[in-house]
Amino acid sequence: MLRQRILTAAWLAPLMLAGLFGLSGGAFALFTGGIVLLAGWEWTNLAGVEERDNRLLLVGALAGLMAVMWAGGAALAAWPLWLAAAGWLANLYWVTRYPERRVQWQSTPRRLAMGLWVLLPAWVGLNVLRDSGAVWLLFVLLLVWCADIGAYFAGRAFGKRKLAPRVSPGKSWEGVGGGMAATALLAVCYAVWQGLGAGGGLILVVTALAVTLASVVGDLLESMLKRHRGIKDSSNLLPGHGGVLDRIDSLTAALPLFALLYLGAL
Repeated sequence: MLRQRILTAAWLAPLMLAGLFGLSGGAFALFTGGIVLLAGWEWTNLAGVEERDNRLLLVGALAGLMAVMWAGGAALAAWPLWLAAAGWLANLYWVTRYPERRVQWQSTPRRLAMGLWVLLPAWVGLNVLRDSGAVWLLFVLLLVWCADIGAYFAGRAFGKRKLAPRVSPGKSWEGVGGGMAATALLAVCYAVWQGLGAGGGLILVVTALAVTLASVVGDLLESMLKRHRGIKDSSNLLPGHGGVLDRIDSLTAALPLFALLYLGAL
């Protein structure tokens, strides 16, 4: 398993870095759109759609919607980000009320609708941040990675109070605190690098902490859906790493929220 993980990472990491930071405009939208469509394929399974043809039809519909949004300029507009903000509030409610409130979202059509406000705004957020320059896109990626690393080490060292035991038993409040400490430090370093000053730095730190919490919800949401579906990974598209959603679940929440706050505050 370790060998397979290393081999997959060896070709995947350079490809992702080249696509995210070497492309721009329509090429970037196409590249990130492909990632989102792969995640959409996995989401159809999380939603309970098992027939291959039906899953392909749904992914095709998602691709068509993305094309219409790009043609209409919506891929660089704020309204899908506000849709994500409302949708993630609902996701937070369902994660914290699992399994008592699963009747509210467990039908296949509702899980598919959930996928729209998770995946489409994440794609829009990617394009908004890339259009503003690679610096802030890099910041969000680093933020999610730092949050994961901080949470891992803090959770292992101090984790006692379970965060969401019925959704993801391994996560702890202490881990969340470690992740927030790591991202706050990242924000301070970034503020100094970008010359934001004391006020801009404070805004960035507060924004980073809010986005860190959102990234935790993104992780928990996928864990909840997989638990409900009775599967371990979203797919086996990435040998040794599970599926695309397993790699971007935190980013689906972090990207639109940071893009929204970035547009309004920085």
